[in-house]
Order: sequence, then structure tokens, then C-alpha cells
Amino acid sequence: MTRFSRRVAGIEVSGIRKWFEGAGAGAINLGLGQPDLDTPAHIKAAACRAIGEGRTGYTPNGGIPELQEAIAAKSRRENNLEYGPGQVIVTAGASEALHLAMQALVDDGDRVLVADPGFVSYAALALIAGGRPEGLPLDERFHLDIEAAKERMDGAKVLVLNSPANPTGAVEPADSVRALAEYADDAGVTIVSDEVYEHFVYDGARMTSPGRFAGNVVTVNATSKTYAMTGWRLGWLAGPDEVVAQAVKVHQYCQACATSISQYAALEALNGPQDCVRAMRDEYAARRTLLCDGLSALGIDVPRPEGAFYLFPPMDDDLVRRIIAAGVTIVPGEAFGPAGAGHARIAYSASRDDLVTALERIGGIIND
Repeated sequence: MTRFSRRVAGIEVSGIRKWFEGAGAGAINLGLGQPDLDTPAHIKAAACRAIGEGRTGYTPNGGIPELQEAIAAKSRRENNLEYGPGQVIVTAGASEALHLAMQALVDDGDRVLVADPGFVSYAALALIAGGRPEGLPLDERFHLDIEAAKERMDGAKVLVLNSPANPTGAVEPADSVRALAEYADDAGVTIVSDEVYEHFVYDGARMTSPGRFAGNVVTVNATSKTYAMTGWRLGWLAGPDEVVAQAVKVHQYCQACATSISQYAALEALNGPQDCVRAMRDEYAARRTLLCDGLSALGIDVPRPEGAFYLFPPMDDDLVRRIIAAGVTIVPGEAFGPAGAGHARIAYSASRDDLVTALERIGGIIND
């Protein structure tokens, strides 16, 4: 009989993927954070050029040097982060970057602090690394309870910060980010900052990188959401030299390098025109209004998110399952941690037509 490792056998299948892959024919997918928008044409053209020029072999482990430089320049320009090119590892999406960070930082039994509710990968990756994930409480607007987080930091190894947040859409205020970063620095806790939704913020909210305020921060980002490049699997990890030196060893053995073609596409994405990003943000803002107003009209209380492209309204299990049965795929909130129970995550990364149809189906349930 095959015996499996305890660290893998002990984790659950992703709650997001379980509902997405189990959706029936004709279901409208509001469960997966998958932009329905196409990768911009100039980025696809750069990938085609790379193929035509034969840039299809292995690259250096850290990525092609010009992309490392572009990521460092972007970090300085947009986030006020002073990373050099050698402090960047280009990865197979933000997912691999998070995995590298956990593997480099976490030992057996180390405490890893994650928001509850929070993105499903954080606790699972901590467990795979041998760590002990612990939930951090959120306030009524889904922001981290800063004082509670400080109390939990004593003896912890890692704190994962995700702003704008998945699944809640919350954007942490700059003063809260600074307080967390400075306290973590004093406490010897490394912050892993997942910033993949950084450009999707609304109503004057602003994303703040904790790496501005402390040196013990590992920044994770990707082209996936910003440029509608989820399937290109291109992300990065940036951080202190000593962290990168350890993380790249894991990267060498599990991945070797990110796909060369995707790296050249990402280079064009970062260095090319950015009006496509602004257009995507405006489109998501319009979809947010459509879905929030539509659900509110049906009597569903919807906290209006400050960022990302998710709603996280209170919703009992019976209504969640009836909505799914009616052909609208959403994710029960418990998939994101114990505190997510009694909620549901609804993505507005689908088209407006699909959102309208989804509202009609939900309305049919509620008005039945």
C-alpha cells in the first residue's frame, strides 16, 4: 500500500478549485479569480517575437536579466521599493513565489500568521513547509486587527499580508501597513507581502507596500491579474539578498526557470504602455457597481470592496448551495478559513453579460 507524506495528506484540496471544477455545463463562473479580459495585443506580440527569434530555451534561474531589471525598476517607480535586479527571482506565477518564500523561511513547527478569512494558499503552503498556520482576526470592514496582530507576533516566524485582499477586497491603510511592518521588524517576523491585486483599487484607496518601512519583507507579485496573464504563469519574488539566496535553491530544483516566452511577454508588459491596466481597472469598477447594486436590490447585504475583484457578502450555507445549484458558481466562505463561514466569495472578473445573467438566476431563487 502506498504511504503518503503527512504534510501533503494533511492538507485539503483547494476549496476554490473544488467548486470551479465541479461546476455543471452552462454554469456562470463567479468562483474563480480568472479575468475574462484578453491579454493585451502588444504583450502577445512580444511573445510571438520571442518564439520567432528562437528564445525558447532555459534562462538563468533568476530570470532573464532585462526582466529582473524591469521588475526592480517597476518596484522603485510604483512601490518605492529599492530592490536591485539580483534581489528578484522570476517565478512560475505568484503561486511559486509564495511556495519559495515558505520553503526558504519556515521550519517544522514555525508559526505562520495569515488573515482569517484569507486566500486559501497561505495556510496550505505553510503546512507543506512544516509550519503551523494561525488565523489573524479582521474587523468589521475586513481589515486586519493591528493590535491583535501585534500580540500574535511574539514567537512567530512569518506574517502574510495581502492587500488588496482575496477574498474580501479590503485594502489596508498605509498607517496600518507601516505599524505592522515596523513591529514585525522589531519582533524578528518576516512579512510576505502578496501584492498581485495592487492596481485594482477603487474610491481613492491606495495600496501600500510594507517593504517601504522595513527590511524584513519579501514581496510577491505577478503579471497574472494586472495584465490578464493568468495562464502565462509569470510572477516574481523580491527581497533581501539572504532570502533570495535561499529561495533560489528551491527554485532551481522544483522549476529551474520560468517559461522563457512568458518572460519576454512580461518584459513588454512592464515596459510597454500602461493604458491597458487603467482600462481594466475601470471595467472592474463598473462590474463592481453592477454586482453590488444588483445584489443589494435583491436584499443581500454587500460590503463594497475597496480593491481586487471579489465581493464577500454574508450568506448562509443554504443560499450558497441553492445559488450554485441554479448555475452560478460561487465559493462558500469557509474555504478561506473558519471566520469565513456564513459568507461567500463572488468574483466580478466575469463579463457584464454574465453578471446580469447571474443576478437574474439569483433573483429567481430569492423571489421563488
